[in-house]
Amino acid sequence: MTGNTANTANTKNAGNGIFWIILLASALLEAVWATALGLSNGFTQLMPTVVFTITAVLSMLGLGIAVKRIPLGTAYAVWVGIGAALTVGWAMITGVESASPLKLLFIAGIVGCAAGLKALPADKPAANAE
Repeated sequence: MTGNTANTANTKNAGNGIFWIILLASALLEAVWATALGLSNGFTQLMPTVVFTITAVLSMLGLGIAVKRIPLGTAYAVWVGIGAALTVGWAMITGVESASPLKLLFIAGIVGCAAGLKALPADKPAANAE
């Protein structure tokens, strides 16, 4: 990557900051709706069902907004990874799920991979050679 290309990629990434914040907020909401889904007892409990519905819609809207500027594959991987890590982390903190060193290592791996995707330059895909 030449100096100009690197600067252009960094400038594009800098302009995407709000979209990354929206994506991370949506991932947090994913953890909330996943937890509420578990508490809803098959949608038979009113409050967890209401929380699930509201946060699922908001989470999806945020993901939809984020993919306006973040590539879909990257955004989806970060959304799912961070949401899953937060869901498992919350379940361990609240005692719903057991914690273990290996589980913590794998959750750290998910978060590290999501951070790695964020750190990559925002290059455009190569044109198909036909």
